[in-house]
Amino acid sequence: MTALSWIDDSNDDSPFPAVTNAMTHPNGLLAAGGTLHPRRLIAAYRQGIFPWYSVGQPILWWSPDPRWVLYPDKLKISRSLRKTMHKGQYHATMDAIFPQVVKECAAPRVGASGTWITLGMVRAYSTLHQLGFAHSVEVWEGDVLVGGLYGVSLGRIFFGESMFSRRSDASKVGFVHLLHQLRRWGFAVVDCQMHSEHLQRFGAEAIHRNAFVRLLDQHADAPEPPNPWRFDVGLTVSE
Repeated sequence: MTALSWIDDSNDDSPFPAVTNAMTHPNGLLAAGGTLHPRRLIAAYRQGIFPWYSVGQPILWWSPDPRWVLYPDKLKISRSLRKTMHKGQYHATMDAIFPQVVKECAAPRVGASGTWITLGMVRAYSTLHQLGFAHSVEVWEGDVLVGGLYGVSLGRIFFGESMFSRRSDASKVGFVHLLHQLRRWGFAVVDCQMHSEHLQRFGAEAIHRNAFVRLLDQHADAPEPPNPWRFDVGLTVSE
């Protein structure tokens, strides 16, 4: 059994262990400790590592194998969702109210006892947004926020973090619009981190961790779209 590595929380430039050192059980647990400083977070994502922990735990760092990803040109949209989108009930924006989206994602879910999006995570990703590395999609019904999602972007790779929905299909609408925009921008892949049936229905698939690291090496240092992010005028889901 691989021993859990501890990160020096007094030096945000101290290295992570190699992702090949991650545990098998639980899948992908690599290290604990450290901070959520922007340098630490960016270095983590660049190596295929992400933080995921609960209140009362140290920061836990993960790099699972296999890695679940979604290629923008393989997006699947169900017939029912396509009908919802064509009704025009919702409209989507990008980077309009990032802090509010993160707070909504952090709100307790029905049937859940807590949230992994701690106050420290809210602050850390809001800072990443101010630095141009984190982005949000907002879904509106009229002028009411009803859904959204946020994640981190490096080069031409988007790392999905969380989504929320206050109306039926609202977050799904935002996700589809995001994938269409990322495809226009030439993004290589969306990192879904771990398996979920929800994302698998959109076309997410499992790849080996070393294949994901190769994608990072190929695309994470590419030029990024201009900040703040905005949807292209005339973007449709039928293209």
